Amino acid sequence: MDTRTRAMNYFTAGVDAADPERGVEAALAGAKFSNPTLIAIGKAARAMTQAALRHMSPETVIVVTNYENAMPLAGAEVIAAAHPIPDAEGACAALRVEEALSMAQGDVVILISGGGSALLPAPVMGVSLEDKAKVNAVLLASGADIGTMNLVRQQLSRLKGGGLLRAAAPSFVTTLALSDVVDNDLRVIASGPSIAPIGTREDAVTALKHLNIWEKMPRSVQEHLTAPEPDLGPLPDSEITLVGSNQHSVDAMVALAQAEAPVHVYPSPLVGDVGEAAQKIIDFSQSAGEGKGVYLFGGETTVALTGDGLGGRNQELCLQVVKRAKAQGITNFTFLSGGTDGRDGPTDAAGGIVDDATTARLVAAGLDLDDVLARNDSYHALEATGDLLKIGATGTNVADLQVFIRE
Repeated sequence: MDTRTRAMNYFTAGVDAADPERGVEAALAGAKFSNPTLIAIGKAARAMTQAALRHMSPETVIVVTNYENAMPLAGAEVIAAAHPIPDAEGACAALRVEEALSMAQGDVVILISGGGSALLPAPVMGVSLEDKAKVNAVLLASGADIGTMNLVRQQLSRLKGGGLLRAAAPSFVTTLALSDVVDNDLRVIASGPSIAPIGTREDAVTALKHLNIWEKMPRSVQEHLTAPEPDLGPLPDSEITLVGSNQHSVDAMVALAQAEAPVHVYPSPLVGDVGEAAQKIIDFSQSAGEGKGVYLFGGETTVALTGDGLGGRNQELCLQVVKRAKAQGITNFTFLSGGTDGRDGPTDAAGGIVDDATTARLVAAGLDLDDVLARNDSYHALEATGDLLKIGATGTNVADLQVFIRE
């Protein structure tokens, strides 16, 4: 079996381990609810709902997910919306969710997964959907990590940062969360609709200024974030359970790979700028196993956009690894980086799968690697070399997985 096939097999094992139905089934086994209302939000919303409906028969079931995963589901109202930039369909979905919560006569069960922040935009008064979309676009281009992004998003939403919990009162809310954040901070997953916020308006302003994008914020957003923060009182009591995570997927990759070769697992989540992350991958492969074996990673990197090309963090990470491997004379390697949701940035690819011959394929295609990276045009470069990783929408999302193999 060649190394590209092996890398794909390990990645697929990680994605399969993030099966949202399995996690929901386990969490709801034996659970009892009184006249429940079921709301599911995120890229895995449909699959999570399908599992939940085996354990309950709610009269109202609303599923809000991205267009790629939006398929009819018996007994549920499925609403498709845009990700990562929110659209009008998502805003309508938020109104529908608020309406359902206001009419709830019993318990409320919330299923959340990655992507929920963009899929359910509910702008605060004075901030338009267009302004909120601009905030998302600026944050995505800034290189901000997901925690910082959702800190800001929470302060501009009626439903994020515990807003959904308040909207559901006096119903008791039970939340099941599939984590797409590397440290499983429940406040960050889908911007924490049923948990306390990450921080305050002042914290959001500080973060935006630290990123040097405060001046890029719409005036309505600046005015809202600098206005006095109201005292809303304590959040209602609720219960929240984690049903899946990036670490679970890394463990599944390890279980498969260790039967075939020496396996080395990076000891912490792979986060931060893609260039720095690529160097960590190269350094780890050189130190942990003297350059040979299988090296596994999980996390979520960031990209600060400087060009107007097309790509995503996983595709860019692949090219950064190729660049650094060539600079250090590393050969006989294969590297895969992919999003477990099957989508990397605003593209139809999950990421990329490259090797020591990618550089030659770039040259043959008339492409200069440094120029590609400067333009952030990783998608077209990997398309030209045949190194794009395309698996389609997976119906789950637990951040990203990476496989580095050297023989």
